[in-house]
Amino acid sequence: MADIKVIIPAINEGDSIGLVVSEIPDHVTEIVVVDNGSEDDTVANAKKAGATVITENRKGYGFACLRGLNYISERSKTPDIIVFIDGDYSDYPEELDKIVAPILENDIDFVVGARKKSLREPGSMTPQQVFGNNLATFLMRLFFRSKFTDLGPFRAIKYEKLKELKMQDTTYGWTVEMQLKILRKKMSYIEVPVRYKRRIGVSKVSGTLKGTIFAGIKILGWIFKYSLK
Repeated sequence: MADIKVIIPAINEGDSIGLVVSEIPDHVTEIVVVDNGSEDDTVANAKKAGATVITENRKGYGFACLRGLNYISERSKTPDIIVFIDGDYSDYPEELDKIVAPILENDIDFVVGARKKSLREPGSMTPQQVFGNNLATFLMRLFFRSKFTDLGPFRAIKYEKLKELKMQDTTYGWTVEMQLKILRKKMSYIEVPVRYKRRIGVSKVSGTLKGTIFAGIKILGWIFKYSLK
């Protein structure tokens, strides 16, 4: 059986993190919650649900993901697959098997859960999220002939391929950086339609004007940077 580890960046997700961890399939080897400076009961609830909890004090989605990867790289046994999922319960953790299936069955390198409109709960993505996502994926198609339609956070990748990407973004550009590097390195990829629901709590990105603008700048910055290479 494949060794699958899950990384969940989390900050103030006390009301949702336990649900996310508990609904991830039991065959997952380890669930790593990276606490990014929570001031609520995120850590306690994640531990209670059975997750390994580590801390990254530098604020940023990418910082948290990198900390999780560093923790995993220090283990004596490295995994076959890494899955990323948010801690806000907007994804359906039980769909992890659907996300990893193309890797296990067809040797695909990378899979992203695509939040198709027909599978999204009304209001689960803000208008600015939808616009930004559509603009980013349009530009990726334009510049790189990409087939991506989403920058969804629920994603799976072969661990060895992920190491090759040498990820570096520390904030909101993490997802698009990964997809651009997948394209650049001509790794195999596929999208899998997933359901998506209203998150628990307030988004740190789309829930604020500052977060929305900063995320947009980061994402577009990565795309234009790579288009010039």
